[in-house]
Amino acid sequence: MMEIVRSWWVDILDIIIVWYLFYQLFRLIRGTRAAQMFLGLAIIVLASFVADWLGLNALTWIIESLRTVWVVAFVILFQPELRGVLAQLGQSRFVRCFMRPQHLVVLDEVVAAARELSRKKTGALIAIARDASLRSYIDTGTRIGARVTSELIVTIFAPNTPLHDGACIIVREQLVAAGCILPISENPMLPVSIGMRHRAAVGLTEETDAVVVVVSEETGRIAVSERGNLRRNLEADALRDALEDIFAPADQA
Repeated sequence: MMEIVRSWWVDILDIIIVWYLFYQLFRLIRGTRAAQMFLGLAIIVLASFVADWLGLNALTWIIESLRTVWVVAFVILFQPELRGVLAQLGQSRFVRCFMRPQHLVVLDEVVAAARELSRKKTGALIAIARDASLRSYIDTGTRIGARVTSELIVTIFAPNTPLHDGACIIVREQLVAAGCILPISENPMLPVSIGMRHRAAVGLTEETDAVVVVVSEETGRIAVSERGNLRRNLEADALRDALEDIFAPADQA
């Protein structure tokens, strides 16, 4: 009796897993030409079950003979979609338990960029999104949509370039936009000596839960703003510690 119950639950679990995988694949290809191919493939698979159930031996033999070809064709036709599924799987919490957290990799790139910009005394404003959407601010800039690297950040803020004066915005692992306009803080408690970049950094963190790294063009000093607070005169190592302290609680929750 226990074996029958166990077999029943295994079959149910098997069906749920297969259904979930096909559902996720369909979500990825919905609205694309691949959706029609997916439907055609589903019809062929259904026909193979019907042929086997009705005892259509000739049709079953043809379908069985073409099974290997189907697997190869499936991989070729749905290569982009399968790549997307595997990428999402790699970003799951379970897999990330065995890898260096991606947000720490992004923070490493931000710190490396801040160090280089500070050395060159190049002004910079780097906003890192958390839970709150920054879309309204992203829309004020130029879309980038590239992986976050220190080289890219340094290049964006190079003097006399079109995007130098705005802020770049990072969402998860992507630098999504540059040259973005941030709100200016009107907090009267801020030091009179700080410039517009620092006020913009504080302004964004007053309105959202984002974290903003600032590099002063005049002094090369690094600052970080969170929740309307501004920590100034940081070295690169101190910036790294500050960012890891800010982002660690969300990762550990």
